[in-house]
Amino acid sequence: MGLTMAARARIGVDLGGTKIAITALGDADAELFARRRPTPRGDYEASLALIADLVAEAEQHLDCAGLASVGVAMPGSLSPVSGRVQNANSTWLNGRALDADLAGVLGRPVRFANDANCLALSEAADGAGKGARSVFGVIIGTGCGGGLVYRGRLIDGPRGNAGEWGHNPLPWAEPSEIPGPECWCGLRGCMETWISGPALHRDFLAGGGDAARAATGEDIAARADEGDAVANAALARHASRVARGLAMVVNIFDPEVIVLGGGLSRLAHLYTDLPPLMRPFIFADDRDVAIRPPKHGDASGGRGAARLWDAD
Repeated sequence: MGLTMAARARIGVDLGGTKIAITALGDADAELFARRRPTPRGDYEASLALIADLVAEAEQHLDCAGLASVGVAMPGSLSPVSGRVQNANSTWLNGRALDADLAGVLGRPVRFANDANCLALSEAADGAGKGARSVFGVIIGTGCGGGLVYRGRLIDGPRGNAGEWGHNPLPWAEPSEIPGPECWCGLRGCMETWISGPALHRDFLAGGGDAARAATGEDIAARADEGDAVANAALARHASRVARGLAMVVNIFDPEVIVLGGGLSRLAHLYTDLPPLMRPFIFADDRDVAIRPPKHGDASGGRGAARLWDAD
């Protein structure tokens, strides 16, 4: 491929709870390389080693050993106070000096951002939010996260937790939704406990669903398409909760476009059902909000991570 082209490569690592994916972008944001491997869940050192192996594989393919910039999309964020991981639902990362440890393994500085921030950055740049002044990027999968982009730049603050709607309480809760399920963060009734993939599955089972016939959100949607009343009821409750949560974000940030990511972003009914469900809760005359699937699918996290060096 040649050093001139490859030396400008930007590597993005998507450090997820179930998979670690790597993407290398070149000129004009062309994808030069992509790989994914299962995450060594619960094993911090093995996760570092796997990231290093994937970066080395990418640089060998691109003939640019040690020359590519590296950005990482991660669950949670790096605490500005301690420099260690905070708020990650991949809890084995919490309290770890991921920045220093990975920089040491790779032999270069690394930039980090929350995985939903990276989704939002990617989709705002050349994806479903391209051309929009403000974008809210949502991850609804194993957990629930969010990222804010305004005029092409990530919005963050002194605590490193901007956009974390998943650990706010479900708004406009019904009596049956109070106090809500316990969350791993120590509180009850967080959005994540209501709308994540595991939360949808738990609600489906609690409503009388058959665990043998539906292990994922997509399975539940398939059952609903077949006329399963329990599945349809679970999806309706889920959409109502997602809509109320997103309406709260609209009332605070007022995004032009909301992009859904994560495993549940593949539930096609959300794109038609959410806008009308949100309208009663939006405090404005114009209550229509564009909600779109990610153009780059589950590659957006890695693509956004690769862009973390673009400001330079």
